[in-house]
Amino acid sequence: MKTAKLKALLFLSVAGVALPTMVSAEGSVAAGMEKAVTCEACHGQDGRGVDPTYPNLAGQYESYLIKALSDYRSGTRTNPIMAGMALPLSNQDIEDLASWFASRQGLVDLSAD
Repeated sequence: MKTAKLKALLFLSVAGVALPTMVSAEGSVAAGMEKAVTCEACHGQDGRGVDPTYPNLAGQYESYLIKALSDYRSGTRTNPIMAGMALPLSNQDIEDLASWFASRQGLVDLSAD
């Protein structure tokens, strides 16, 4: 009987520690739209760069955008402008922004049939 209680207690302890890392936040498209106002100066209102030197974010994979923003924030990926923009972002901000830009229609190849 004691063994069963100890096993149950151990399981609940491990689950309580591991659960927050197993459950990932999901981004909100609506929240991302609001947070993306700052991004519009370079990446455009619809996620399409306002200048060829700025990447198009519209239609990119959400996982790619999360990785890129996280890497800018941590300094793993370097760009002086993006480092400053990404540094204050929370994980939820990154999830929301990624959801917003991923939900936008990307560029269309007009030469494709």
